[in-house]
Amino acid sequence: MTEDGGMQRLAVFGAGVMGVGITTLAIGRGVPVMLVDVDRTRLDTARARVRSELRLAHMTGALPRTGPVGELELADSAMAAADATWVIEAVTEVADLKAKVHREIASVVAPGTLRVTNTSSIPVDELAGEVPAPEDLAGIHFMNPPYLIGTLEVIRGPRTGEHAMTAVTALLARLGRKGIVVGDGPGFVTSRVLHRMINDAANVVEEGRATVEDVDALMEGCLGHPTGPLRTADLIGIDNLVDSLRVLHERTGDDSYRPSELLVRKVAEGDHGRKTGRGFYTYGPR
Repeated sequence: MTEDGGMQRLAVFGAGVMGVGITTLAIGRGVPVMLVDVDRTRLDTARARVRSELRLAHMTGALPRTGPVGELELADSAMAAADATWVIEAVTEVADLKAKVHREIASVVAPGTLRVTNTSSIPVDELAGEVPAPEDLAGIHFMNPPYLIGTLEVIRGPRTGEHAMTAVTALLARLGRKGIVVGDGPGFVTSRVLHRMINDAANVVEEGRATVEDVDALMEGCLGHPTGPLRTADLIGIDNLVDSLRVLHERTGDDSYRPSELLVRKVAEGDHGRKTGRGFYTYGPR
């Protein structure tokens, strides 16, 4: 409940893979969600996709089978989020687009409402410089799928206020997640480290030194990586990975983040990973 006795509600902007995953996590924890997307085609399939993800989360034990399930509402206008307790933006990893969405969010929500950017690479302060009330903006890097991975990277930008950080703590408690607060900067911690490894793994395959399967088997068997970097790339979404690598390359100047030609080619061919059924591996229907 909110301080005035109303129901706490989460608004999620973006009905793509991450938006649907975050929505699934929230309603599976009993939090009502307003899912907002201007793409009517994607929005029209969102309810079925959330239902499918929730069924999978229950089957795997990632979310409790018993207990309340939050109500899901869908909308194609930011105005629908006006009374949200928290807002999470989960749109494509393009800084200008994220800033545009956050300006829309700030124009409709009450002052002091937590506004979260779900980003894997774009510095929070870069967005804060483009939006009103930057003190209400924080970053949370949800991993895919959000309902399965219990630890999250929380980014406190230089302009993020204490009230916003308190609200992040409350939100994560409702979602049953553990947040680790890190400093701001391109890629933060996880993407800064992981994306370089995935990029190098793709380069090794492109150079013909090892197969996809052997790269992953070596990283799993020798170094304890749970899935291997290339299977992880499929889970992230190779298109999202390339977007994030470009952000890192542009903002750090480090050439090791220049996207591998193999990754770029897979994006061009539509092989984006699990969500398209084919990436480094081929996937059947769920």
